Amino acid sequence: MSLPPTEIPVAPYEGSMTHASAIGNLPLPPKFASKQMEREYLKFRLAQAFRIFGKLGYDEGIAGHITVRDPIRTDCFWVNPFGKHFSLIQPEDLLLVDHHANVQIAESGPNTLVNRAAFMIHSTIHTKRPDVNCAAHSHSLYGRAFSALGKELDIISQDSCAFYQDHGVYDQYGGVVLSEEEGERISVALGNKKAVILQNHGLLVATNSIEATLHFYVSLEKSCQAQLAVDAAAAGTGRQTRKIPPKEAALTHGVVGTMYAGYFNALPRFQVLEAEEGVSFDFGRGVPVQRPKAKL
Repeated sequence: MSLPPTEIPVAPYEGSMTHASAIGNLPLPPKFASKQMEREYLKFRLAQAFRIFGKLGYDEGIAGHITVRDPIRTDCFWVNPFGKHFSLIQPEDLLLVDHHANVQIAESGPNTLVNRAAFMIHSTIHTKRPDVNCAAHSHSLYGRAFSALGKELDIISQDSCAFYQDHGVYDQYGGVVLSEEEGERISVALGNKKAVILQNHGLLVATNSIEATLHFYVSLEKSCQAQLAVDAAAAGTGRQTRKIPPKEAALTHGVVGTMYAGYFNALPRFQVLEAEEGVSFDFGRGVPVQRPKAKL
C-alpha cells in the first residue's frame, strides 16, 4: 500500500487536507452561512468548553475563565459570568464585553458580573494577539503545582513536544491580576506562543480556536502532572530524566503542536459531552438542538 507524503500542511483550514498522522482527509472546522450563525455556534461551543473544564475539575471557587473573540464585534469577547460554576454554564449565560470593560447588556446573560482578573488578562491578549480567538486560564491542580517551580516544561514525552519552544514562563507573582499593568506583563510573557506558565498561579493557553485552546490546556495540565511524577521518580532513584533531543522535538511539534492538531484532538471530548447531554448544534437551523442521549 502506498502511503501519502508526510508533509505537515501550512494552511490546514483551507479545503480538504491530509496530514502525517492520518491516511485520508481530516475533518475541517465548520463554515457558516452568516456571522450571526457563527456567533451562535461559538457561544454554544464556549459553553461546552466550560462544562468540559467542570467535568475535569478545573474549577477553584470563582477562579478561572475562557474567552472567545466575537465574530461580529471583533472588539469584544465572550466570557463566563463571575461566580457561576463551569459545569452550569449555557450559551445564554455568557457575557459580551468590550475592551473598555463594558458589558453589552442587550447580547449578554442575566448575571452581568465580570471577573476583573479575567478582563485584565484576556482583554490585553485579544488586543495584542489578533491571531488569538480563544484564551483559557484556570487554577487546575497540576499546573498550579508545577508553576511554583517557575520554569519551562522539560520535553520528556511526545505530548510535551506540543509545547517545544511554544510556551513561556511569567517568572514572578504579582498578586491577583487587578491592574492593566499585570495583564500586560502576562501578555509579554506569553509573547507569540500558545501557552504561558504563570508562576505561583497556574496555566494560560491562547490559540485560534476554542477546540485548540481546550486541547492544549488539557495537554499542558497533563504534561505538568507527568513531569511532577517523573521528577519525583528520578529523585527517588537517583536517575536523570531523558529529554527528547531538539531536532526530534521540533519535528514532533510540527505534528502534535499545530493549531489543527489542537482542533482535531479536542473533537472527541466534545463528542463525548454531546453524547452524554444529548445536545448538539444544528448547522441547518443555526441553533442547539436536543437529540437522543447515547448509551456510554
